[in-house]
Amino acid sequence: MKKLIRGILDFKKNIRPGYRETFARLALGQKPDSLLIACSDSRVAPNLFASTEPGDMFVIRNVGNMVPPAKMGSSTPDGDHSEAAAVEFSLSRLPVRDIIVCGHSDCGAMQALVEGKENLDMPCVRNWLQFGDEGLGLLLSGQSLDKTLSPVNQLSQLNVVQQMQHIQSYPHVRKRVAEGTLRVHGWWFDIRAANVSAYEPKLKKFILIDEAYAQRFLEPENTQRT
Repeated sequence: MKKLIRGILDFKKNIRPGYRETFARLALGQKPDSLLIACSDSRVAPNLFASTEPGDMFVIRNVGNMVPPAKMGSSTPDGDHSEAAAVEFSLSRLPVRDIIVCGHSDCGAMQALVEGKENLDMPCVRNWLQFGDEGLGLLLSGQSLDKTLSPVNQLSQLNVVQQMQHIQSYPHVRKRVAEGTLRVHGWWFDIRAANVSAYEPKLKKFILIDEAYAQRFLEPENTQRT
C-alpha cells in the first residue's frame, strides 16, 4: 500500500501534467476501439506491453481470462452476469471493433486445472474454473498448439482459443462478426520473455507479434476499419 501511495504522489507531481489534456478530454466520455479480456494476474500488464494510453481499451480482468458461454442471454446459468454485462455495454455503447482474449504463461488458474480444481480449498475459484474445463479436456486428449511448452502453458494457449469461442456464443458478438464490423483475436503473453503472440486460426498456433507480423497485419486490406 505504501508503494501505491508513493506512486500516486509521483503521478500527481511528475506524470499528471503531461496527461492533463488527455484526462480533460476523457472526462467528457470514452471511445475505446478495443475490448480486452485478460487475467487478473498482477504480472500481466496489457497497458504496458501494448503501449496503450488511457481511454484506448475497455478491459475485463478475471481469474484465467475466462468468458462464460452465453445461455438464455445471461453469462452463466446461475445468474453471474458480470462478463456478459461488460461485453454488452462495450458493444452497445462504445465504438469497439476488436475483442482480444489475452492469456499468459505460468497462469495460476491453468495450474489449478492441471492439478485438479477439485483439490482447491477455494470454492468460488473452484466453481469459476469450470469455464476452463473444455481446454483441459483438449489437453488431456493430447491436443496442443505447441508441444514444446509445459502442460500448464499448453493449456493456457488452448484456453485462449476456447474463450474466443465462448465470447462468440453471445448473439450480439456473433452478429457483428458475421457483418464484418467486429473481429475476435487471441493473444498470449510470455512473462519470462516479455513477448506477445497472436493466434492464427489458419495455422492453428500462436505467432510472435514482431515487425514481420505487424507489417502483414497492418496492410491496407487488414485495416479498412481502423
